[in-house]
Parts: sequence; C-alpha cells; structure tokens
Amino acid sequence: MVRKPVNEIKLKFPSLSVNEKYARLAISGFIGLYDPRIDELSDIKTAVSEAVTNCIVHAYRNEVGDIELSAKAFPDGLIYIKIKDHGCGIEDVKKAMEPLFTTLADEERSGLGFSVMESFCDSVKVRSRPGCGTTVTLTKRLRTRIE
Repeated sequence: MVRKPVNEIKLKFPSLSVNEKYARLAISGFIGLYDPRIDELSDIKTAVSEAVTNCIVHAYRNEVGDIELSAKAFPDGLIYIKIKDHGCGIEDVKKAMEPLFTTLADEERSGLGFSVMESFCDSVKVRSRPGCGTTVTLTKRLRTRIE
C-alpha cells in the first residue's frame, strides 16, 4: 500500500550560498503549517541547511548547478525531505559520512555535515554516483499528527 502525503512541496534553485537561507526559510514555512515544537523545527532547519550547504560546497566545485528540495508531510507526523544535486557525486558514501571526514581540509571544513544531519533527524540516507550527483533523504517524525 502506497502512503499518501497530506501535503508536499518541490523547489529547484541554483547552488548559490545565499540559497542556503532560502532553503531554511522554505522548509520552515512548510513544517510550520503542522505546529511543530520549536526544537523539532530547529532540528529540521539545521539538517536541511547542512544538506544544502554540502551541495553548494561540494557538488559543483565552484560552479553553479541546480539543487532540488522536496518535502512531504504524512498524517502520522512523518516529514520526508529530499535534497538532490546533479553534481560530481560522492566516491565513497560510507567514508564521507564518518565524523570529521572532509575532502576540503584546506578550506577549514569540519567534516561534520552528515553527523549533524544524523543527530537531528530520525534517519539520513545518502545515494550517490560519481559524476551523476547525490540525493540525501531526511526523515523526522513530529510529535503532532498532521491533518
């Protein structure tokens, strides 16, 4: 049986650093419709910010490309968010998800993006193919039901 969301959004924007804020505002507006607790909203905004920042910094390597953000809200309070790029992809996803791993140490990147996402979401899944891009899927269940 296919679950049907009560609401969903789909956005596409260029991988410009200013659009990290746009993604946070967009997801806040979407999640805010369901009266989340402040900590739930903050967790989701932070995780989305990290995922979008990864696209901006790593996916296109100083070029501008598209980032796609989609979100679905389900009646049981589950929020499902996908952040997708069509950039360079990740060679070794398991390694990239290790705390403190970074490919940009010379640019003072901490390598904590995926760890932050994992600490604020119920699940984080990463699919990537070198040369084809990356999709990060975040899920978080709100304590309130969605109608």
